[in-house]
Amino acid sequence: MKNCYVKFALIVFALVFAGIGSLEAQTTAKDFFSNPSSPALFLGLDFSRAKLIDAASSNPQDIVARQYDGLNELVVTEAKKYDFAEAFHRSSLDHDFGAVNKRNEKTNPDLVVSTNTADYHRFTADSVKAYVSGFDYGGKKGVGIIFFVEGMSKSDKGIAIWVTLVDMQTGNVLMTDRVEGKVGMAFGFRNYWASGIKSVIEEVRKHKFNEWKNKY
Repeated sequence: MKNCYVKFALIVFALVFAGIGSLEAQTTAKDFFSNPSSPALFLGLDFSRAKLIDAASSNPQDIVARQYDGLNELVVTEAKKYDFAEAFHRSSLDHDFGAVNKRNEKTNPDLVVSTNTADYHRFTADSVKAYVSGFDYGGKKGVGIIFFVEGMSKSDKGIAIWVTLVDMQTGNVLMTDRVEGKVGMAFGFRNYWASGIKSVIEEVRKHKFNEWKNKY
């Protein structure tokens, strides 16, 4: 009988210890904002559900085939100009665009261009969480930073992006918030919308990061 009690006590201890360990392993938004050395990875610009509004002369086939990847490539090759690390108060920030590029490549070109101005404001936090549920993190851990592009509006001269933090181990969304960026004078699809992306990064750096830090 004594041996049974000992075995039972050991099992209970093991379960409690495992529970504590799982709690410690959970990532929170507070960890990300308060600890600049906490693991984080930039996963790229996800255009898979983006709408290009009031740009009838655009070539959606070319946009899907080349331009989406081109914008993700640009923010890496010109990292000093598009400084995601500084915006998120990191000394450095690694990136992995593999999953985002695959999602962007599967975008249906027939669904890209829109003449409905309401498409610039159609996402919600819940819809973003639903999009995230299909994301492949490849077994990575830590916080994944995804920029979900909602709309690129020629009439509003702006780009709307949902800045999203995800616990890559669990797939849980830690935070998502809509940030708009204004586009400047630039020629060509890539350069034109890249100016809006830069505006979003600056908004995160100057205002949004501290706002999120205080909130979470």
